[in-house]
Amino acid sequence: MPSKGIDRYLVKPGSKFEMASVDTSEKTLWEDLTKDDHEATYDMLRDELQHLQKVLYAQQRHRVLVVIQAMDTGGKDGCIKHVFSRIDPQGINVHSFKKPSEEELAHDFLWRVHPHVPRNGQLVIFNRSHYEDILAVRVKKLFGDDVWKRRYRHVAEFERMLAEEGTTIIKIFLHISKDEQKKRLEARLANPVKHWKFNPDDLQDRARWGDFMNAYEDLIGKTSTEHAPWYVIPADRKWYRNLCVANLLVEKLRSLKMEFPQPNWDPSSVHVGD
Repeated sequence: MPSKGIDRYLVKPGSKFEMASVDTSEKTLWEDLTKDDHEATYDMLRDELQHLQKVLYAQQRHRVLVVIQAMDTGGKDGCIKHVFSRIDPQGINVHSFKKPSEEELAHDFLWRVHPHVPRNGQLVIFNRSHYEDILAVRVKKLFGDDVWKRRYRHVAEFERMLAEEGTTIIKIFLHISKDEQKKRLEARLANPVKHWKFNPDDLQDRARWGDFMNAYEDLIGKTSTEHAPWYVIPADRKWYRNLCVANLLVEKLRSLKMEFPQPNWDPSSVHVGD
C-alpha cells in the first residue's frame, strides 16, 4: 500500500474545495510504478477486495454504497468493469441513473434512488447517482436555482439516514482534464466498434465544461461530510485511477473489521458418510 495514503484525495468535510487542487495526471501514491508494471500491485488489491466482499456477503451485517461520478469519458464504466471484476455477482449490484422518466419526475427526486441502496451483505455501485439531479438541474437550468440549492440539504439528510442505519458510503469523483476528454472522444470517433459509446449530445456538456467544473466544485465541497465524504481521484491515467479506487475500497472494507460468521454447531461432530 502507498505510504502517503489514499486520504490525499479526501475532501475534508467543512473545507473549501477547489478542482485545481487535484492534478488529473498525477501518480503520487505510486510514483515508482507505470502502466506497464503496476499489475502485481493491482492484482493484490483486487484479490483482497474479492476476499473482503465475500466476508461482507457472508456476515450479512454491513451495507456498502459506492457512488461514482465523472464527466463524460471520465472512466466510470471502465473503472467498475476492471476494479470489481473479481467480485462474486451475487453480492454486488450496479445501478445507473439516466435521465428521469415521466413517472420518476412525478415523484420527489430521491424516490427513484432509495429502492436501489444496499441491503445487509450487499455492495451497490451507483454509476452516476442522485447527484445528477443537482448537477444537471443547475448547469442546464432545468428548474430555478432554489430547486438545486435545497437539494444539497435533502441529499445530506438522505445520506445521513443511510449511514445511521448502517450503510458505509464511499463517494468518488473521477477527475479528468478537458484535454484528456478530447482525446477519449476522438478515440471513440476513430474506432467504429466504439461508436455506440459516442453520443453527440455529450458535446453540449463539453461546451459547458467550465459550468460543470464550477458546479462539481461547489457540490463536492458542500456535500463531503463525515458520514459520506468525497474522494476526488486523478483519472487521466486509467491504470492509476483503478489502483486508487481499488485501494480506497480495500481500506474502507478493512475498516469494518468483518469476520466470517462462526457456525452454531460443532464441525468436528459432522460426518458426511459415503
